[in-house]
Amino acid sequence: MEIDKKTLRSIMLGAVGCIVLYWLLHETERIKVFLNGIIQIVNPFIIGGGLAFILNVPMRAIERQLRRIPGMRGHRVIAIILTILLIVMILVLVFNMLIPQLKETVLTIGQQLPGFVNRTERLISKALGDNPKTLQWVLENTELQDFDWTGFTKRIVDFAGQGLTKVINGTVTAVGGVINTVWNVFLAVVFALYCLAGKETLARQGRRLAYSVFLEKWADRIIDILRLANTTFSNFFSGQCLEVVILGSLFAVGMSIFKMPYVPLVSVLVAITAFIPVVGAWIGCILGAFFILVNDPMQAVWFIVLFVVLQEIENNLIYPRVVGTSIGLPSMWVLVAVTLGGELMGVAGMMLMVPLASVIYALLKGFCNNRVECLEIDSEKLQAQPPVLKSKLKEKREAIKSARSANSTKQKTGQDQKDQ
Repeated sequence: MEIDKKTLRSIMLGAVGCIVLYWLLHETERIKVFLNGIIQIVNPFIIGGGLAFILNVPMRAIERQLRRIPGMRGHRVIAIILTILLIVMILVLVFNMLIPQLKETVLTIGQQLPGFVNRTERLISKALGDNPKTLQWVLENTELQDFDWTGFTKRIVDFAGQGLTKVINGTVTAVGGVINTVWNVFLAVVFALYCLAGKETLARQGRRLAYSVFLEKWADRIIDILRLANTTFSNFFSGQCLEVVILGSLFAVGMSIFKMPYVPLVSVLVAITAFIPVVGAWIGCILGAFFILVNDPMQAVWFIVLFVVLQEIENNLIYPRVVGTSIGLPSMWVLVAVTLGGELMGVAGMMLMVPLASVIYALLKGFCNNRVECLEIDSEKLQAQPPVLKSKLKEKREAIKSARSANSTKQKTGQDQKDQ
């Protein structure tokens, strides 16, 4: 049998593919090391791309307003500068609210902590004194009288010596890590600025690459999906910011009504941590409850009650409606997406799964609409309460049953007439 060049090339490519697959399956450790190295190299550019995507949301709105001013030039440069200034102003405002309040809180806790410890110790002593059986059980099971305090002290000293060595080594490593992090952040910011300045050029180059590699219909579909994803993620970020402001305001109002301490600090902490969907605000709850606990334990309990109430309102009403409406995803599926994202990828999954689910929802919706239109399904069957649907087999059985009944009646009538 004669083998042409095309068949020979296909055989060679298949053989090379099998060899590469075999190598990939048996050299997993080397592949992990290689991939980790690649990720470390491109990580600043990935972060820079994500930063550019986030900054593009306010920059696009600012640039849209600048274009309405007649005779103004350099809209892009001015929009970038104003966006950076806006972000810096927000960060300065947040830090000005947090740092003085945090400093005051730490000083207050430092002053009140000894009294809190003494009160707690008195409560425990009183509880044990009022319950002799409990005190006896603690003494019998903890073996405090036979405890080797000398050996315990020696172990603490040895541990401290080893810890000091680890701290010195860790400090050297940390310094190198800080330098590397600063350099990566600098690269990410510079790359983000380049992306913002030339986003139209990048989009045009991406389209050219798509049409060069894929068939035209597939390239069109890829570009449509990317545009949908861009719109969805932008709306999600805007909705998330609005939801954070609403939640922080609710906590500030609620804590002020109940006259709780540290209102600015706790409300800002809850708002910042709420960027992590559903569970992020619990971090602010734990910190806020700790701050209030030292000042007044009962107020800490009431703060937790207030948090649970507001969190339920936020999870079931505010978040699904504000974020779900902004990205076109129904409330029920927002909750499902957050749950699945947390199970699969943790915190990052919670933040990414909601807009990703919105894109999938929009694609499935368009696919179903096209299929229903192509199949010419009766519109009555797609209503909220469709009419009673009958299968063709059931209709055929009913027709046969009716024909048999008619024949039986006809035969009976004929027999009656014959008998007469």
